[in-house]
Amino acid sequence: MSAARVVVADLGSGNLRSVEKALGAVGCHALVTADADAVARADRLVVPGQGAFGACAAGLDRAGGALRGAVHAFIQSGRPFFGICIGMQLLFERSEENPDARGLALFPGGVRRFTDRPGLKIPHMGWNRTRRGPAKTDVLADTPDGTFFYFVHSFYPDPARAEHAALSTDHGVEFCVAVARDNVFGCQFHPEKSQGAGQALLRRFVAS
Repeated sequence: MSAARVVVADLGSGNLRSVEKALGAVGCHALVTADADAVARADRLVVPGQGAFGACAAGLDRAGGALRGAVHAFIQSGRPFFGICIGMQLLFERSEENPDARGLALFPGGVRRFTDRPGLKIPHMGWNRTRRGPAKTDVLADTPDGTFFYFVHSFYPDPARAEHAALSTDHGVEFCVAVARDNVFGCQFHPEKSQGAGQALLRRFVAS
């Protein structure tokens, strides 16, 4: 589908093979690597992450922070970026999960934990209907209000600027589930587990 060089960054904690397989399903052969030079040469970059914010941030800082620098420089270059789950949370500065760990600080705001309350299941797991927000991105072209995506998480992004929110949903509180600005898109849900709706996002990203 695309001759572009698509790289999936390995932070040491992510659903890497599932993401690689999902990209393959939309006609893209992706390179999964922790090599900062390969990230720097990519045409498009996907950063997945799962587990803990601190562990994924530590993955950026391996080898003296070469991967952190490469990811940051890639985004600043204007090439298309797609962050998944904690890979999206890392676009913010901090997370309540591991307050001492540093994100990339590319979006103002932070990452918050769901507040415990009677009847609210944490982690949030399953399919949720989403609503479009003000942020515009080609990745969400033709994704209507009401589209369902699959979630597994206890923390969620809380952007300081409403114009960065691309999708939202509810789980005890309304919260942002996708952010977008210029060449950057990130989502809290898992497109690789979201069947046709998730494949549509990856297909548009690869073709962008």
